[in-house]
Parts: sequence; C-alpha cells; structure tokens
Amino acid sequence: MLKGIFPPITTPFVNDEIAFDKLTENISRWNKTDLAGYVVMGSNGESAFLTRDEKLKLIENVKKNSDKGKILIAGTGSDSIKETISLTNEAAEKGADYALVLTPSFFKEKMNSNSFVKYFTEVADKIDIPLIIYNVPKFTGVNIEAASAAKLSEHKNIIGLKNSSENVAHLSEIINNSSDDFVTLVGTASILYTGLCAGAAGGVLALANIAPNECIEIFNLFNEGKLKQARELQAKMIPVNKAITGKYGVAGLKSSMDILGYFGGEPRSPLNMLSENEIKDLKAILTKAELL
Repeated sequence: MLKGIFPPITTPFVNDEIAFDKLTENISRWNKTDLAGYVVMGSNGESAFLTRDEKLKLIENVKKNSDKGKILIAGTGSDSIKETISLTNEAAEKGADYALVLTPSFFKEKMNSNSFVKYFTEVADKIDIPLIIYNVPKFTGVNIEAASAAKLSEHKNIIGLKNSSENVAHLSEIINNSSDDFVTLVGTASILYTGLCAGAAGGVLALANIAPNECIEIFNLFNEGKLKQARELQAKMIPVNKAITGKYGVAGLKSSMDILGYFGGEPRSPLNMLSENEIKDLKAILTKAELL
C-alpha cells in the first residue's frame, strides 16, 4: 500500500536542455531522507513542456539513481487514451512503478462522471503498472466527483488518487466512499495535516522538494499521535507552500531550491524566472520558516 511523502521533483534545465547531472545531484541529496519515493513528470516537473523522449529519459535516470526501495511514480496522462496507454507502458519498461494519470480536460464541458469512468477504466485495462488518478482542478478546470472516484476504486488496477485541491470536504468524501484498499494522497502541503486527519495515506508535495524532512516530520508526528507538534510544524510550512505553489509557482520552487543548496535553475519557456525583488521576498519567507 502506498504511503508516505513523495516530492513531484522539478526538471532541471541548462540552456533549455535537461541537466541530468544536476538531477542526479538532487536525487543523491533526497536519497538521504526518508522520502517514500519520487514523482516525475508532474505539474512541478513541467511535464507539459517535455517531449516524449525527454520524459522517458527522465524516468530512466531517476530510476537509475534512486536508492533501493524508493518508489517511482510517473506522470503519463494526456487527453488521448491511446497516447496515455502507450506512454505508460513505455514508462513501465523504463522503471516506473506507478502511473499518475491526469484527468482529461480539453473538452472540459463534456467531461462528466461517465467520461471519467470510461477514460480511466479503458486506460487501467491496458497498462502494465497500477494507475493513480491525478485530480488537479487548478490546472485542468475539471474536478472528479467522489462518486466517480468510488466507482473507479473498485477496478483492480486503479489503486489510488492524488487530490491537488484544498477542499478537505471533497477529500474526505473520496476517502470515505472509496474501497478500503484505495489510497488517497494529498496533493498540496497546505492541507497535509488535515488530509491525514481525514484518512489520507500521505502526500505528493511540491514542498517536499525543498523541505523533505519537515514534510516527513509532519507525517511521522501525526502517526505517533503527537498532534500538537504536527499542527505547529504544519502552520510554519504553510506560507512557504503558498509561495512556491501559488504566488510564485514553479519559478518560485526552483529559486527556493537554488537558495537552499539544491539545483533549481531556470523554468522552461514560456515560464519566467523570478525578479530580484521576488527572490528577496522568497528568502524572507524561507528564513521565517527556519528553512534558511
């Protein structure tokens, strides 16, 4: 059963090409923590800007450099069922353990419960690794209903859902109505604690790229019943998470990595780097949270 903290790792670029040496350095540092594994080609990995060949090389590189026991989840979803199946099975050949499949959204006005059930069922029937549904309304403009998730949870090859919404009521409804062996992961660190209270098994958190130990500690404190300490640490991390997922986004996350000794580098165009004033603001946020 999937559980624990996973960072959706950033993709390092130098001169608009993936810098695999820098990626290896980041993974080496993350390997020293108790992270459960890594997510490649997620939103924070700038998946939308990667070619198919780059995606497969990323999977291969991360698998090669991950410590034994670290789980590898690959974002392989697209609006095309055929492309999703094809990429997922190639990702499995390169070492991916699970597929994180985004909700289809281009024809969003037609994406209802029946559409989602049909899409994920057809994909899950034909892929070689287990499927995790990726629900991220912020980017897709669609939101999978709890009833749809519950129905899909009965499929033997659909094992969980990453919910990147701060709607805890919706998260709770998914957890309470899905099958017992269906795993729900929080998709934003701002509600990690409350998500765990609702029954989530862990989280796929952008914050874990720069504060892996703090995210792991919230998870461990909660499971040890040390709820006050978990809440206090959660509260300290919220401003940082808001900065890197909302205010500044991927550029802010990558700048934070640079500030804290990882390699973040430039986001890929058309995203822009932060200004000097924005970096100054980010440093102040990181300092207040005692990360810097």
